[in-house]
Amino acid sequence: MPATPPDFDVLIVGAGISGIGMAAHLEMQCPDRSYAILERRENLGGTWDLFRYPGIRSDSDMHTLGFGFEPWKHEKSIADGASILEYLNRIVDERDIRRHIRYRHKVLSADWRGAQARWHVAIEQEDGTVRTLTANWLYLGSGYYDYDEPHDPGFDTGDFAGTVVHPQFWPDDLDYTGRKVVVIGSGATAVTLVPAMSRKAAKVTMLQRTPTWMFSRPSHDRIANFLRKILPEKTAYAVTRWKNVKMQDIGFKRALAKPEKVGEFLHKKIEKSLGDKFDAAHFTPPYDPWDQRLCLVPDDDLFEAIREDRANIVTGRIRRFTASGVELESGETLEADVIVTATGLKLAVAGKIAISVDGDPVDFAERFYYKGCMFSNLPNLAVVFGYLNASWTLRADINSDYICRVLNHMAQTGADVAVPVLPDDHGLEEDDVFDFSSGYIQRSKHIMPKNAVGFPWRLNQEYVLDRKRMASDPVDDGILSFREAAAGAASERHLEAAE
Repeated sequence: MPATPPDFDVLIVGAGISGIGMAAHLEMQCPDRSYAILERRENLGGTWDLFRYPGIRSDSDMHTLGFGFEPWKHEKSIADGASILEYLNRIVDERDIRRHIRYRHKVLSADWRGAQARWHVAIEQEDGTVRTLTANWLYLGSGYYDYDEPHDPGFDTGDFAGTVVHPQFWPDDLDYTGRKVVVIGSGATAVTLVPAMSRKAAKVTMLQRTPTWMFSRPSHDRIANFLRKILPEKTAYAVTRWKNVKMQDIGFKRALAKPEKVGEFLHKKIEKSLGDKFDAAHFTPPYDPWDQRLCLVPDDDLFEAIREDRANIVTGRIRRFTASGVELESGETLEADVIVTATGLKLAVAGKIAISVDGDPVDFAERFYYKGCMFSNLPNLAVVFGYLNASWTLRADINSDYICRVLNHMAQTGADVAVPVLPDDHGLEEDDVFDFSSGYIQRSKHIMPKNAVGFPWRLNQEYVLDRKRMASDPVDDGILSFREAAAGAASERHLEAAE
């Protein structure tokens, strides 16, 4: 290595679930490695701190959205945002992670300097000044969507006289008590917002262009709560976590194998909840179950709101916005005082950070995934993109564990660089990286990294298989190349002078 060490061994971008998970794994598996977490916001939590809309909650059970190393202790397995933040804050305090977090540090760019075997990371601080930090490794836990801009469907709401809000930027002072609300959208956010807002609003209408497959389940996991009474906490958590992983996997694969049967099952559950208010037209999407992610309805809260006439669902296309609401192509008018545009997220790659190698920009759309956490011919960089058919944290956990094992292998062998080598004449057969019809996925495929048909050059959607492979396959697999830095003193002085 060059004579001057980097500022940190590892720089983690993002203090959400992915970043905190990596920090915890470093503390457990690589305690001799220095690290810092760079967080652009003023608080930790990522998604769970950014989103403040009514009812914000997990859309996965917390026994799988929680970390494998830290039991979820609440009775509710479908948790609200505040409980998730409490969980994350407890982890950073109990594991001495908080002192490593640097808030209001926005990462602008990162350039890999091969001669020095380190990343030069440009950071905008709270006062607007830009400084550079160096690190041997860069770990991107910056999530999958654009924090600055949600998806813009092109609505012209200029004539509407009421209030228009987007869930990603929920105003603290919005009072919708006794007011008529129209929530545009049918995804997880809308399904969360409608029952929550209906408790105070005069009436809430969920306006959907197309329906979404929904399934209900209790917010309390009775088996988990029973096991906690008779088993040690960590054992009960591990058993519950594996049970839920297997149930998710079985449900997903059954939907792929027998979509009609699964659709009938979902309809029967909804009809049982809604009774004579059930209208199949509002709950029958033009696609099969799990062609898009299913929407969770905990404790039947959405269906209960519809039964009690606090909420309703309208399926139709918007013609225009009027002063008093929304006019549909069918001619129907929905009156509103507040319109919520729950129209989805805008995906972003690598947190919109300008990544380069020796000054040459990296186009991730031209790189192949390696084991779902690194990229072809890109050294000392890892990323987390969670599962579409299971909890995000499942991937975050196995990626963190894997990168820590890579770091330990590098320490044992004296290597400074780890890079998945893919030759130009690789001949890999490409696969659809995200075989989902969801709008936010389809809109962003052109910026997504490449996926091969065969492992390891792909981002899998099979956690059980990934977990086994990532844990048992050798780190030094003949693809991930390890080497020492080829830096010369003159080259190092030249690069540092260029700073």
